[in-house]
Amino acid sequence: MKKLGVAFIIIGAFILYSIAFHRSNPALIAPDSTVGTNRSSPLSTGTSGSSGAASKQYRDGTYTGSVADAQWGNIQVKVIIQSGKIKDVQYLQYPNDRNRSIEINQYADPLLTTEAIQAQSGQVDIISGATDTSEAFIQSLSAALTQAQV
Repeated sequence: MKKLGVAFIIIGAFILYSIAFHRSNPALIAPDSTVGTNRSSPLSTGTSGSSGAASKQYRDGTYTGSVADAQWGNIQVKVIIQSGKIKDVQYLQYPNDRNRSIEINQYADPLLTTEAIQAQSGQVDIISGATDTSEAFIQSLSAALTQAQV
């Protein structure tokens, strides 16, 4: 009977710990930066970052990327091109049925969108902690930009 009581206490403690960890604040577990060295290169060289963006020309319009698998769901984006430049990237599909997927998307999606607009291409850094999301974003965005190329 004592063993059964101890087992219930251990299982109960494990369940309480799991619930507490599962409901943690996403800001505490989100990384502060992305992985990669490309972020510092355009800032330090200036001209090389702008020449890469200037070499690609896009037709104005709205282009929808392919649906890409992000392990826990699909990602699909559309890109809006104005004056030959990426004006906006919008999500048409993204994983939103699990708490962890929602946390990842809340911090990764705006970073990926901003970086794509700044880079004026699909060449963005993979975000630490959101590798599958980043790769699926790049795949969908690249498909949309391929359609938009002059």
